[in-house]
Amino acid sequence: MLTLFYGSLFVLSLILSAGYIYIWHKHFDVNFTMIFTLVPISCLGYILYSLSMTLEGILICQKIIYIGGLFLQYFILLGILNLSRINIPKWIRTAAFVISVLTYGSVLSIGYSGIFYKEATLDLSSGIPVLIKKYGPFHDIYYVVLSLFFVAGIVSIIYAWLNKKEASRRILMMLFIPDVICILSYFVGRMIIDHYDLMPLGYVIAQIIYLLIAFRVNLYDIGDTVIDSMVHESQIGYITFDFRYRYLGSNELARSLVPELNNVSVDEIFGYKKSERRVRHYLESFRLNQNDDTFSLTFKEENDVKYYTVNVSYLYDGGVKRGYIVTFRDDTENKKYIKLLDGYNEDLQREVNEKTLHIVKMHDNLIMSLAMMVESRDNSTGGHIKRTSEGVRILIEQIKKEGKLNLSDEFCKAVIKAAPMHDLGKIAVDDAVLRKPGRFTDEEYAKMKLHAQEGARVIHEILKDTDDEFFKVIAENVAHYHHERVDGSGYPKGLKGDEIPLEARIMAIADVYDALVSKRVYKEAFDFEKANSIIMEGMGTQFDPDLKSAYENARPALEAYYRGE
Repeated sequence: MLTLFYGSLFVLSLILSAGYIYIWHKHFDVNFTMIFTLVPISCLGYILYSLSMTLEGILICQKIIYIGGLFLQYFILLGILNLSRINIPKWIRTAAFVISVLTYGSVLSIGYSGIFYKEATLDLSSGIPVLIKKYGPFHDIYYVVLSLFFVAGIVSIIYAWLNKKEASRRILMMLFIPDVICILSYFVGRMIIDHYDLMPLGYVIAQIIYLLIAFRVNLYDIGDTVIDSMVHESQIGYITFDFRYRYLGSNELARSLVPELNNVSVDEIFGYKKSERRVRHYLESFRLNQNDDTFSLTFKEENDVKYYTVNVSYLYDGGVKRGYIVTFRDDTENKKYIKLLDGYNEDLQREVNEKTLHIVKMHDNLIMSLAMMVESRDNSTGGHIKRTSEGVRILIEQIKKEGKLNLSDEFCKAVIKAAPMHDLGKIAVDDAVLRKPGRFTDEEYAKMKLHAQEGARVIHEILKDTDDEFFKVIAENVAHYHHERVDGSGYPKGLKGDEIPLEARIMAIADVYDALVSKRVYKEAFDFEKANSIIMEGMGTQFDPDLKSAYENARPALEAYYRGE
């Protein structure tokens, strides 16, 4: 009969644990998982106890039973604290676990030492195995530990009820029941029915209640449930990175929108390759200005076009910022609705387009005027903007003729258009430095070098509302990275090789070439041969060696331009 009683409870505990596994969610409290793991183990100990007919077997069963008796109260307490929204220091949680382990260590001494059971004998006279024992000092400690866990749990529930509005009152009431049942079944149950320990019954009842709590509790975790609902219902894509732009993970939608992710390994730095720069630009823009967190993405499928709103924000681990998360939300329906409305306003749209074109021209003129104004402050670079822009155009013509880099017309036009803006950052350099009639000191040179990143910032602010996202990226890159060197010794980032955007590598050759063949306050103009020698020596260290042949082919046109032919 005893075996049937314990066996039924064991089977029921397994069924309840299987139910928990069935409804399990990755956001479930790990303490619940431990409870549903330990209860069947403890119930198994009771079955084996009822079947054992030797003292040695009974003592082994006791050791199994005490796993539940001790550690279940520990995990029940932690579960109560979490659901009550009560945070305790890690050292207290760890200390409680260490105390539990040490106490259980004394349980393992049963049969070998008298610290937990001084004596233990087996009575089989009633046909039911009855363990008669005399308790040692550590058994008293065991009682104290259980009592402390129980009292701490009850106090936590009461405290949360009175002070924690974010804790569910329904959950708090449900938490109270299994804690009390487990304690009562341990201390009171054995006084009611001879030879029957009601602890496994208390465990199973606690399982039932915790299963109900587990089914309900995830609804109160607003962060997880809202995110899961949004991703499931709204088809949101996401990519995560750490602060060094190392790839952490993404979902299927994001990988379809950014196919390059399929070839990237976790922890690999993302964004230096040409095909990856759009996402890198999102991250850079947000890093420079946290208010600049929203972008647009047009995704062309075989027979359709989809529009996505891209948002960048910090990736949090608890309350700690650990990196960035880029999310993609399908905005196609809104865009199509807008287009439908636009269809009824073609005349108005045409007029708007004309006005827009006019504004774009004014915008371009304004940028050029700003660039010329900045140049007018610099004693040493008169005409530099015009000359470098022409140098970029000549170089790009040769690169296109070679065909090795397969540049698009859009890219070429954007780089030529962006070239005059490469030194806009000098607007932030002090006149005393910028207009100095001679070489810079180390301190002055450090201030001058800031113009690269300042240029990127200025261009970002000027173009942040432009619809031409592609040109914006090109222009920022030209200003930001035209002083980088392929060997990594440049500034401001110390990028190497292909990490430097192609547009900046092209700009670097035109910029240095002009500096060499033009007169400056600190030097005379070099002749073409010497300038060419310096440029060629820099191929592979300062300049991209892949551009060497294009430069050599462009040299006659460059020299003709500088001779005024």
